[in-house]
Amino acid sequence: MRVHLVDASPYIFRAWFALPEMLDTEGRPASAVYGFASFVLRYLGEQSPTHLGFAFDESLTTSFRNDIYPEYKAQRELPPQELVDQLAACKEMAAALGSPYYSDERYEADDLIGTLTAQLLADGHEVVVVSSDKDLAQLVEERVELFDFAKDKRYGALEVREKFGVRPDQIADYLGLAGDSVDNIPGVAGVGAKTAVALLAEFGGLEELYADLERVEQLELRGARSVRRKLEEGRESARLSKSLANLACDAPATARIGELEYNGADPERVDALFAKFGFGTLRARIRQWKK
Repeated sequence: MRVHLVDASPYIFRAWFALPEMLDTEGRPASAVYGFASFVLRYLGEQSPTHLGFAFDESLTTSFRNDIYPEYKAQRELPPQELVDQLAACKEMAAALGSPYYSDERYEADDLIGTLTAQLLADGHEVVVVSSDKDLAQLVEERVELFDFAKDKRYGALEVREKFGVRPDQIADYLGLAGDSVDNIPGVAGVGAKTAVALLAEFGGLEELYADLERVEQLELRGARSVRRKLEEGRESARLSKSLANLACDAPATARIGELEYNGADPERVDALFAKFGFGTLRARIRQWKK
């Protein structure tokens, strides 16, 4: 089976910031819910998945990574309460439209997708990871494809390497060295993306690099001696950063292929939700109903 696992948060946030203000029947903001429902219906219409599931982020501050490194994602502004209040409704919408969802206070959507992917691969299935998040590129392999639906761009191992300069299995090592300003992962001070790519091309991984650090000075690398010094000084930061970038594939989520099978929207749940939010015109876009 080919299972589509959707990282829901980017599509919810995109809807919140892109759509004009909408209110439900009780006068509360509803644009994120509307945008998310529109995205789901568009995805179903264009991709016709036979198996589908959604993963949601619960919080920017309660991930286990915040225990390891309190500054993780600390630079990001917390979402407005008007958006937070719509997240539960987005989960209800996913379920009403016929798909299970996964969320956890301690594990991010990326970890849930990583966990589900590992289980599905072990059971012989294929996975399409639907997201624009580069962290999820580390899951790509022969039976796992990353699909940026908004840009209609699919990434196999070749495309990941073309985009980042490293193999999918080197993404966490790459972020361990170069860092990631989006997630506030520090990396090694003074080591940028090009240097990280060059080092990983030579050594393969972070552990191999630090096991043979002296050889860095022998490379045809601009400022090789300085790079080695920066790596030595940033040893702990590199290892911390890689641990932050690594997906946790032991999150509390279980991939049950029967539950992931897409059998259509639930008429009663859809009618109740659409009536609550005043989404009358969206109903006509639902092509498959649960029998």
